[in-house]
Formats: sequence, C-alpha cells, structure tokens
Amino acid sequence: MSTVVMAVGVFDLLHAGHLHYLEQAKSLGDKLIVVVAHDETVRKRKHEPITNHNLRRRMVSGLKPVDESIIGNPPEISIFEILGRVMPSKIALGYDQKHSIDSIKKGLIEHGFEHIEVVRVEGLSDDLDGTRKIIAKILDIWPSKKGGPYEED
Repeated sequence: MSTVVMAVGVFDLLHAGHLHYLEQAKSLGDKLIVVVAHDETVRKRKHEPITNHNLRRRMVSGLKPVDESIIGNPPEISIFEILGRVMPSKIALGYDQKHSIDSIKKGLIEHGFEHIEVVRVEGLSDDLDGTRKIIAKILDIWPSKKGGPYEED
C-alpha cells in the first residue's frame, strides 16, 4: 500500500521555499497531494491573494514533487471534509505554518482520522524563503521615484 502525503498552503508568488517544502513532503511517502488554499480562505485568514486559486493550483501542479493538486475548501467547509477525499497517511506542515501539531492531532482524532501522522518539515536556509520576505526585499530595493526603475526619461 502506498503512503499518501498531503501538503497544504497558499502558494502565492511561488518561490524556492515552496519547492523545498514540497520536496520534503514528497520524501515522506510515495504520492504527494497538495491542497492549494481557496481564495476565500486566504482572504479570511491571511490577505488578499495576489494570484487566484486556479492559477496557484496550476503552478503547484507543474512542480516535480507534486503528483496531484486540488483546490481546498472555502472557509465555511471544514478541512476534515477534504481529508475524507484525499485519505492521506501523513500531513506535512511547513516550518513556518503556524499550526500546532498537537491541536491538529487532537482534531484528527475527534474526526476519526487518528491514523494520520502529522510531520513538520524543515525550512530552507535562505533569506528569501517566504513570500512576505520576497515582497519586503522588492519594496526595499525598488526606487521610490514614479514609475520604478524602468521609467524612461
């Protein structure tokens, strides 16, 4: 029987940190299914997404470690519904995902998914391993003059 690993994330402005997370997640099993956060979930929990969930799913699908990607539930539908469809053996959490492994395990047990193992993977040792870090660096180096660095005189 194959080991199915599920990874979850926003994946807005796809970067090396995302690839590292998914490579590590894939190493935990035979098949990697990635759940890309629904736009409404991103809006409710984080920020306005820069790219929509269909495009983010398409980008994630193109990454070598990913066997399948799906769009997650809107916020009014429990994450546990998607677990019933994916049926993972393991859930891989990114190093910077704020979820508590203990609270996830408790929720899994309460919903009848006590067989699922939760694993936190290591981060990439790079200073630009997160979307917010990349945006901050762009804003830091972007000239403040009107039109940016490519404005013609």
